[in-house]
Amino acid sequence: MVHMVASPTTVARGVDWAAAQISNQYAGPDRIATILAELGKPAAAAYLEGKLPSSKRTRSGDLGEIIGAQYAARELGFRVVERLRWKDHREMSMRGDDLVGVRAATDGSLELLKGEAKSRATLGTATVTGADLALRSDRGRPSPHALSFVADRLHELGEHTLANLVDDAQLTTGINQRQVVQLLFTFTGNDPRNLLRTNTTAYRGRVRRLAVGLQVSEHQAFIADVYSKAIADARNS
Repeated sequence: MVHMVASPTTVARGVDWAAAQISNQYAGPDRIATILAELGKPAAAAYLEGKLPSSKRTRSGDLGEIIGAQYAARELGFRVVERLRWKDHREMSMRGDDLVGVRAATDGSLELLKGEAKSRATLGTATVTGADLALRSDRGRPSPHALSFVADRLHELGEHTLANLVDDAQLTTGINQRQVVQLLFTFTGNDPRNLLRTNTTAYRGRVRRLAVGLQVSEHQAFIADVYSKAIADARNS
């Protein structure tokens, strides 16, 4: 289990870092560049702002997923598709696995990440229990629909080598539980250690599970500041 606490001196840097991730998570850089070139900066900023959620609940869930995806990419080495670009509506949560990561092992075989990212000002037992149930679904592996989604997006992005590995695993060889790592990621205002420790201690599944908790005491203020800065940066860039 990993527990990270944002100190008061690092929160401002954290806001800057998280805000810088926002535009790429909700819109492809080519799309924004095209609008910028053809219609100008105000239109590009308006486009991005129209993609961002405005409700506190949706912003909280989305930011938890964004930070969890960055952890999976930067610390665990998985490619995680920026799936928020394909939301049906900016205030809706996407269905299915929160995080699906893919990477090629040294022998060229496929390794997969299945993750649940939960953002709460106060994390409780029910939220962790729900995440645990979601991680156990599909025998602890990413759902077939989630993997097809990832493969489709990777092909569209030109990342055909990884996409072909996913296609082969889904359509030909199958996926062994030993190929999968689970990530239970929490972004909270309170200390998540007891809940995460209880979950990982009780877990008896065959898929290896990691638990990571990021604690920011001013959880709601942090989220508001991140989205406010992302919007301001888009308008002023």
